Amino acid sequence: MTLEAGPEVVAPSDQAGTVGTVEAPRRGRWIDVWDPEDATFWASKGRAVARRNLWPSIFAEFLGFSVWQLWSIVVVSMPKAGFSYSTDQLFWLVALPSLVGATLRLPYTFAVPRFGGRNWTIVSAMLLLIPTGGLAFFISRPDTPFWLMALVAATAGVGGGNFASSMTNISFFYPEKEKGFALGINAAGGNLGVAVVQLLVPVAITIGAGLTLNRAGLLWLPLILVAAFLAWRVMSNLSVATSSFRASITAAKRPHTWIISFLYIGTFGSFIGFSAAFPLLIKTTFPSITVAHIAFLGALVGSVARPFGGKLADLVGGAWVTVCSFVVMGLGILAAIVALNAESFTGFLISFLFLFVASGAANGSTYRMIPAVFRITTPGDPGRARREAAACIGIASAIGAYGGFLVPRGFAMSTSNFGSLIPALYVFCGFYVVCLAVTYFCYLRKGGPLSQERV
Repeated sequence: MTLEAGPEVVAPSDQAGTVGTVEAPRRGRWIDVWDPEDATFWASKGRAVARRNLWPSIFAEFLGFSVWQLWSIVVVSMPKAGFSYSTDQLFWLVALPSLVGATLRLPYTFAVPRFGGRNWTIVSAMLLLIPTGGLAFFISRPDTPFWLMALVAATAGVGGGNFASSMTNISFFYPEKEKGFALGINAAGGNLGVAVVQLLVPVAITIGAGLTLNRAGLLWLPLILVAAFLAWRVMSNLSVATSSFRASITAAKRPHTWIISFLYIGTFGSFIGFSAAFPLLIKTTFPSITVAHIAFLGALVGSVARPFGGKLADLVGGAWVTVCSFVVMGLGILAAIVALNAESFTGFLISFLFLFVASGAANGSTYRMIPAVFRITTPGDPGRARREAAACIGIASAIGAYGGFLVPRGFAMSTSNFGSLIPALYVFCGFYVVCLAVTYFCYLRKGGPLSQERV
């Protein structure tokens, strides 16, 4: 029995390790039989194939995040380039890609079982040419009306959808005992794109004389083509990757789906929201600081922390890591308030770096909770547990990503109405207290339904 099929294959419904059936031949490179929980299969063939699919997925997701957050750093230089948009409008340009990206995450999740993880990685990578090309064209025209520039910024949301399809796809490749680290590495590679875009774009647009903002879009075009080629050349589709609409409906009826989605607003929503807003926060609050030398640090430490959060969750349980992370995030917010009152940029930066590290670790630990919760609450039916966990990943990633819209808009409203970031920071701190309480009550409290399990 071969592991990998040729260009047109029907996945047999009676083979061991399959989940569901394939009713018609599908084009592309398909793997018919996949059972990572079988130790012999995993050691002999599975691990190598999973890794072969992981790295191209990471690269494509990395570019997706980079494009998704392009506007977070581009807006900082727009006033110098002749754009007369207000601070509130600049925050809108930062927030809109997150709004669109969050909305696209559910359909991107369904795209994996519909088209195959390899096939959809190719398509989703090529879609990134639209926002990068649009930015390169319009950013050189300072007379562009705000509504049109907002539309161009919104197209960057396609990069945000990549996360859901990539994570859903990779979740099927790995056994339960290695999911936390694999998903953490996959997500960290994507999250790292935020730091890289905030580091490279300021350099690219200032090489030579003057300010050349269209390079912020042109920079990514060849890399996008490379990502699509690697996905086509290296990756495979899994016939067992079936996260159907019915499974999503079933998962949506589960209370744990919405509990975890709520927690993910506090973890990933904080990471992507603060990452998007951080350069503009520095520029507007500490105008003497050179943003290009500092802004990328937050997303960088948060991205690096994510796989370690997943690995630690594999060892001690995701719920404990998530609770501890919310404690650190709350303390980081309070420290940032103290630093703002003292007008200390050093204190502000250190506070936010702690916040980014904690949110990054919590991203990994919260995602690690999903397969564990569904495995425990669906005893005796591992196939159903995997399908519903995959559906939950899509739902949670979509709901959590709305934090990328809410955080920048929260800062904009706080600044407009109160002339300060501090009211918004108090709201965020209160939210973390609620998230901590929910995590403890649902997954850790003594006598709770899951308290005896290492969720």
